[in-house]
Amino acid sequence: MQQVGKSIWDWIARTVLVVLKAVYRVLGRELTQETVSGFLQFVKFGIVGVSNTVISYVLYMVTLFGLKQAGLMPKTDYLMAQGVSFVLSVLWSFYWNQKAVFVLKEGQHRSMWKALVKTYVSYSFTGLFLNTALLVLWVQALHISEFIAPLINLVVSVPVNFLINKFWAFN
Repeated sequence: MQQVGKSIWDWIARTVLVVLKAVYRVLGRELTQETVSGFLQFVKFGIVGVSNTVISYVLYMVTLFGLKQAGLMPKTDYLMAQGVSFVLSVLWSFYWNQKAVFVLKEGQHRSMWKALVKTYVSYSFTGLFLNTALLVLWVQALHISEFIAPLINLVVSVPVNFLINKFWAFN
């Protein structure tokens, strides 16, 4: 299984490299190893982000359906579902960002607990504060389905979250 993942990543990295070389050639610029490394890191973050989004949405849906079936919190069930999906999906994202995206070089050290706290703080801003405020806007003010609203939030929260993680949480 691990070999399959490595093969897939190798294919993605080769494909990205071919595209980058072509773009830089057209622009008449020299492609440096630093640029390649930075772009591959962004691609990895994107892959983790897509998996995190899927995990978060599935957790949101399962929790929301469960709360609706149980008749618990009928007016705020979507907010509780948001909270559950947030806590569990941030753990997922932290694990994979630590393991695959923001990997330490030999001799470097990072406090796992400090990085985890920073990750929760950064995701709290985008995943709880921003997304919850937007959920209330979409669902209560604009009457958009609580099943669709989290998908609309991605347009705002994903870019903000990348910047916070890149330059603060895993820095």
